[in-house]
Amino acid sequence: MNVDDVKALATRIREEVAKAITGQHDTVDLMLTALFAGGHILLEGPPGTAKTMTARCFAQALGIAYGRIQFTPDLMPGDIVGSNIYNFQTGQFTLTRGPIFCDLLLADEINRTPPKTQAALLEAMQEHAVTFDGTTHSLGRNFMVVATQNPIEHQGVYPLPEAQLDRFLFKHRVSYPGPEEERAIIVHHGGGSASHDIAQYGIEAQTDRETLQEALATVGSVTLVDDVVGYIAALVRATRENADLEVGASPRAGAMLARAARARAALDGRAYVIPDDVKALAVPALRHRVILSPAAQIDGRLVEQIVSDLVDQTEAPR
Repeated sequence: MNVDDVKALATRIREEVAKAITGQHDTVDLMLTALFAGGHILLEGPPGTAKTMTARCFAQALGIAYGRIQFTPDLMPGDIVGSNIYNFQTGQFTLTRGPIFCDLLLADEINRTPPKTQAALLEAMQEHAVTFDGTTHSLGRNFMVVATQNPIEHQGVYPLPEAQLDRFLFKHRVSYPGPEEERAIIVHHGGGSASHDIAQYGIEAQTDRETLQEALATVGSVTLVDDVVGYIAALVRATRENADLEVGASPRAGAMLARAARARAALDGRAYVIPDDVKALAVPALRHRVILSPAAQIDGRLVEQIVSDLVDQTEAPR
């Protein structure tokens, strides 16, 4: 498989998702980039903006094992990873796997459960494995988390811990549709049927585990020259030196941004990364890894604007 094959595969996946989802092109593109970079994505937006629906259709178009967890305040870590249950008939413990044992996990409304339960995802997201009762169980090599959350100002939500946020390759803000898209949504979904079964849209699987593994290998072979590596490093360091940011991006941020840039290049049919790949992904890759200083919060500064300014101020290779 080469980068042209990766680009063609991504195009087919977009077309399948578009059968059910009107608009949300930026969301789907970032989900594809995260997929081919081997990362996870956090979708944040108000209720009713098709975050969950988009994730479900995305999984359907991929044709891989799909799991879903609806996060609630009373959810326990064992409800996510599973547990060993004692069988009185055999006198032995039987492993009951939780919904996390899949290829693509939809963590719906992840910030509606306390941090203790959210932390059950940490090992899975970093190492593609879970440990309970002293035994480590491997997940799929292509394991991916698509998490959704409502904005923090909504009632009944818990902020995600910094360590959890750092595991996400992207944090994407899902916004309301434009006027024409909203009209199309009303026409498309405002008919007589109230069914939410995505089977009605005829979304067909376009890939499988083996094909995805080949695509990931292709993305990993995309050329990343030293000048672009230096640009990524300079951009990440700039977040630590900015007076408006109390906490800057970690070294992991630079490594993950490089992986994402490789994926974006492949999705564009290129076997090499250009600075524009880094610039396009800087905000979704860094916005959740930095923390505003108290003074910047008082002044009403936005993380997205600060990161965008740093992108403009950091000299890019020609």
